[in-house]
Amino acid sequence: MEIKRSSELDNNVREKISEIFVEGFGKDLRFFSKDDNILIKAFSHIFVLNVFYVAIIDNEIAGIMACTDMKTFCIKHDRKVFIKQFGFIKGIIANILFKNYFMKYPKYPIKTNERTASIEFVATSEKYRGKGVASGIMNYLHSFPEYDEYMLEVADTNISAVKLYEKMGYKEVYRKKQRFSKYIGINYLVYMKYSKK
Repeated sequence: MEIKRSSELDNNVREKISEIFVEGFGKDLRFFSKDDNILIKAFSHIFVLNVFYVAIIDNEIAGIMACTDMKTFCIKHDRKVFIKQFGFIKGIIANILFKNYFMKYPKYPIKTNERTASIEFVATSEKYRGKGVASGIMNYLHSFPEYDEYMLEVADTNISAVKLYEKMGYKEVYRKKQRFSKYIGINYLVYMKYSKK
């Protein structure tokens, strides 16, 4: 397995990242479209390639993960693309949701500093799940000398992800109750931290 910054790869990397994003988070995106191809097209423009890292196995992208410095956003979306792919109303809703959720700092409800990184958009291709892809990318990111600690957010209902992060040394530091839990299927957002020290 080889880990690369996605900006080092060719232009079709956006579509490959979007495919894995939709595989990983598709169930949360079904409101916008039930067609994976529409979702892939709609989201392929959003990724800031300089902060996304990919695992490559047999010349295929097997997994994705973003790592930012808490000042740089890992996505930048275009409202017009959302409207074109999802229609006017769902496109406007997608724009508002992505702006309010992903384009806001501080992202975490606990204090962080300039040596704290944010880990986001952890997803592995279905074909490569269970093969250490996410932990491989995470180990690579944990080696960055500019960071002493790493923060991430995970839904409490994503038990396999929580177990992976705990295995990687992440510890829960905060839990935030979700207002519409019975509609979105998430009771809490769990904030976890990994410290090198």
